[in-house]
Amino acid sequence: MSEEKNNHINVDLSGQVAIVTGASQGIGKACALELARNGARVACLARNAEKLAATVSEIEAVGGQAAAFACSVTDRESVDRVVDQIADEWGSIDILVNNAGITRDTLLPRMSDEEFDTVIDTNLRGAFLFMRAVSRHMMSARYGRIINMSSVSGLQGNAGQTNYSASKAGLIGMTRSFSREISRRNVTVNCVAPGFIVTEMTSVLSDDILKQAKAGIPARKLGQVADVAACVTFLASGAASYVTGQTLTVDGGMTG
Repeated sequence: MSEEKNNHINVDLSGQVAIVTGASQGIGKACALELARNGARVACLARNAEKLAATVSEIEAVGGQAAAFACSVTDRESVDRVVDQIADEWGSIDILVNNAGITRDTLLPRMSDEEFDTVIDTNLRGAFLFMRAVSRHMMSARYGRIINMSSVSGLQGNAGQTNYSASKAGLIGMTRSFSREISRRNVTVNCVAPGFIVTEMTSVLSDDILKQAKAGIPARKLGQVADVAACVTFLASGAASYVTGQTLTVDGGMTG
């Protein structure tokens, strides 16, 4: 049995509707697949229509239910419209996975206004827009699971990623605050903070860089997208009903 198969989690999400942003690749795609495998109907959101269609096809190929929705996470009207459309057509919104994110890495003295603003706008403001939009439906239903994708960079910082680290640290603060506002409505709000995960972004790194990365991880290996998706699915399940305002770090012990 492969390592990835061992990382599956089994919960019952039958009849629930999930939104996953940035579902066209990497961690977002893995989360969409895992939620669908456990019975959720998944609205897959991203800007790349071709890659998004591939995610939906993979879900349907294993008997899951999914549909693609094009959406810019930084556009308030677009976010409100797609959330209302999903709620109207599918009957509810039970789970939100705020995964969409970008990087514009460079050292702070060289960082342009645009490089800073674009990352904050996508990674932090985009998550805020979706949280606000879905919360209206979740509060009315008195049920919901919101999972925000942070990063170990938001916990300990990373050279060359001042903008990215700020956005991911902001997500943790926003998660903690909103969880206090909405918990009495049976809506949980949590973060997942992945460490060094094998994705399309890491595939371009040299062997030397990957070797150095592994040396700094007590587990002595890079994480898989399935590791993160399993944790997201747990937080989306009924088993995590008393877990809110928390940050679940998935990093092989890197942050100790």
